[in-house]
Amino acid sequence: MAELISFVVPNQSDKVLLVWELSAGPPAEALSHSLFTVFSQFGLLYSVRVFPNAAVARPGFYAIIKFYSSRDAQRAQKACDGKPLFQTSPVKIRLGTRHKALRHQAFALNSSRCQELANYYFGFNGWSKRIVKLQELSGLEDAALAVPLQKRNPQFFCAVEVVLPSYECRSPGVGISEEPQHQLEEANTEPSSASVRNPSVWLDTGQSSFLTKRKTAQKLAFQAALSDAFQKLSILVLESGKIAVEYRPTEEDLDAGSEEELQNLIQDTGMCGCVHMSGDALRSQHQIH
Repeated sequence: MAELISFVVPNQSDKVLLVWELSAGPPAEALSHSLFTVFSQFGLLYSVRVFPNAAVARPGFYAIIKFYSSRDAQRAQKACDGKPLFQTSPVKIRLGTRHKALRHQAFALNSSRCQELANYYFGFNGWSKRIVKLQELSGLEDAALAVPLQKRNPQFFCAVEVVLPSYECRSPGVGISEEPQHQLEEANTEPSSASVRNPSVWLDTGQSSFLTKRKTAQKLAFQAALSDAFQKLSILVLESGKIAVEYRPTEEDLDAGSEEELQNLIQDTGMCGCVHMSGDALRSQHQIH
């Protein structure tokens, strides 16, 4: 049976392993490293978290391990349950259990996690990303209002494209970002005594702070756009181990109004070759590799 893996945080119970009967000897950090070494052999891990047992229980630890693939989690549970692994006594391992009626809220992976997942299934050279557009949204307004550099709040729009050449697939993404408020507050501090004596020092410091904020805002906008592009992709893993890709545009993509409007956003890159749009109909083809 094929498995669909999306670029979201894996919270489904069939992707989560509970490991207990971990010995109290090694510290939690060493246990986490040992668990990662063992279970990463079965597939890509999202996280390994180690916790001390409750005070009413005997000394020791338990762990929660999250896989991206439920198939990998099940293989790991069957292979490792009741085995000592890296300690002298056996451990117990169970798949996570949650009420079937509970709906899991899907949280998008951040850009770093998205790239990690793409590298694992597509290979480092199996996909690429490019910035289509990076535009500042706040500069003209701040300049018109004569807002000092130290108090400006950089805001950027970024459009990117994730390309999967082997699957003839392109996925556009957009993101908008502002500088975090706590960094703005730091930038609005009073000038030092040295800058009061020499105003050029305050000017140089303010300009440097603004450039740093601007660079950070650009980076955050890019990361948001890259994550957005990956949210429209899903990885289809067949029982044979072959990989297929599903591309699903959002309502905003479909409601762009016209092909020309959509192409203006992604600079005539051409939509994903494995997707066909006709009115409100959407049909996805899976190319298998």
